[in-house]
Amino acid sequence: MPELPEVETIARGVDKRVRGDRIVQAWFASHPQPFKTPPARQSKGLAGRVILAVHRTGKHIVFELGAAGGAGDARGRKALKRAEAKAPAEAQWIVHLGMTGRLLVTTPESPVARHTHARLALESGRELRFVDPRRFGRLEFRDLLRGAAFGAPGAEPLTIGAREFATLFRGRRLAIKAALLNQTLLAGVGNIYADESLFQAGIRPRRRANRVSRAELERLRLALREILTHAIRLGGSSVSDYVDADGARGFFQLEHCVYQRTGEPCRRCQTPIRRVVLAGRGTHYCPECQH
Repeated sequence: MPELPEVETIARGVDKRVRGDRIVQAWFASHPQPFKTPPARQSKGLAGRVILAVHRTGKHIVFELGAAGGAGDARGRKALKRAEAKAPAEAQWIVHLGMTGRLLVTTPESPVARHTHARLALESGRELRFVDPRRFGRLEFRDLLRGAAFGAPGAEPLTIGAREFATLFRGRRLAIKAALLNQTLLAGVGNIYADESLFQAGIRPRRRANRVSRAELERLRLALREILTHAIRLGGSSVSDYVDADGARGFFQLEHCVYQRTGEPCRRCQTPIRRVVLAGRGTHYCPECQH
């Protein structure tokens, strides 16, 4: 499943390519699984709206949309878009990639991949496509004039402070790895970056969260932020189906220290990396470097 760095990479790439563009028409497939909002309602709600911005919230990609408007001449459209860009969003389109979802900016002439569940035709002549072979992703439309904006349930790992971070784990008897994966505590952290951050902080994934000291939690907070930031710079980890908005793979998987390196020598001490199942997830660690 794409995690915070992968989702951030895609959101930035899509924002760069479609910010200020207008959605002319939206097409959705017939499979019901990807739709948190009925396809007909999404099509009607998206048509005519200008994309004001695209950003990540937790593991979700959020499109901030302006008021729906019609097309005019080129000069009129540009003036309208400039005015709308300064106005607050009136709607949101929310994309969760699930296990295998992709969000691609392409042209109408490009071959349509199997398992394409959404195609948004843009005024610029480009298309925005949502492809999801396993159909675990979700698409949602929100009218902000009638309801609340989307918000992640947990704290943002890239900006959370030391005191708030430590408070998240106070009194929790579950394993520290399981706590990191709890999206109501931290939004966006998944299996890859939990394993890598715990390794860098020198903490065993099975340790109870309430037994991890304040100093160790601070090491973990800083390690998590450093690893997530570095992974974003490298375009995320392509260990399965993940590609960015242009269809390019990431490179952070080349720097993994423990994730999916079972039996291989630790990059620090040469001890073989171990794998256990924790909270239903494959978990990788160094028995020598992590305590």
